[in-house]
Amino acid sequence: MFKFITNRPFWVNVLVALFLGGLIIFGFLQTLSLITKHGEYLTVPKVTHLKTEEAIDLLKRKGFDVEIQDSIYTDTAKMGVVIKQLPDANSTVKVNRTVLLIVNRVTMPLVDMPDLQGKSLNYAIEILKRSHLQLGDTSFRPDFMLGSVLEQHFKGGIIQPGAKIKWGSKINLVIGGGLQDVRIPVPDVTGMMYGEAKAVLQDNGINLGALIVEPGIKDTLAAYIIKQSPPRLSDLDKKIMYMQSGQLMDLWLSKENKAFNDSTQTQN
Repeated sequence: MFKFITNRPFWVNVLVALFLGGLIIFGFLQTLSLITKHGEYLTVPKVTHLKTEEAIDLLKRKGFDVEIQDSIYTDTAKMGVVIKQLPDANSTVKVNRTVLLIVNRVTMPLVDMPDLQGKSLNYAIEILKRSHLQLGDTSFRPDFMLGSVLEQHFKGGIIQPGAKIKWGSKINLVIGGGLQDVRIPVPDVTGMMYGEAKAVLQDNGINLGALIVEPGIKDTLAAYIIKQSPPRLSDLDKKIMYMQSGQLMDLWLSKENKAFNDSTQTQN
């Protein structure tokens, strides 16, 4: 074999080497073309608005690889459908191209409840929109904070800021209606349980001010009111005192019904 090479002129050997090298490169390129399906193209079908499973099945049957790029939520599309694809529909791409999908979630995401207390009604509505929540019912209660949010309610109870609730939930608001120019007798709630006293104050349009709790009390609703401010009767002439709806009343709580034996216990 080596004799065959050495007995030939040098330029002949160079030509043979070039020929063999070109043949090897040509064979490699042909093999690579077969493997990668070079020169073969497909048209990407439209899969937006299809259910995610249907879109994946269609793309795979057409010869594409599929990858879920992201899962988001928007209330402008049905849940569980494709809302965006890349490449776009009707694009011409090479075989084996991966199609990326962005899909709409199949469940409502949770959002944080914002703190609306003290905000004006218009500002509270704007915050609800930005938090992907809705305004439910509004009610008004006599209070000096006219037009401001006093309480935020969800499903019949007060909801605290930061609580997790479903996107699109409706939040009910209690709004301050200002102090009414109507004087009412100060109700006497001493001797009542706190839960009962709260109902009396609410019926009279009186807001709860400071709550002074005796140490050791765990259930405030079952505790007794032993003192209130303002009291029902004045200290000097023991006459009934008056207050306006929306004003505050401070309460003192105790485990036992030991209401002070003072002016608050005397009725006219």
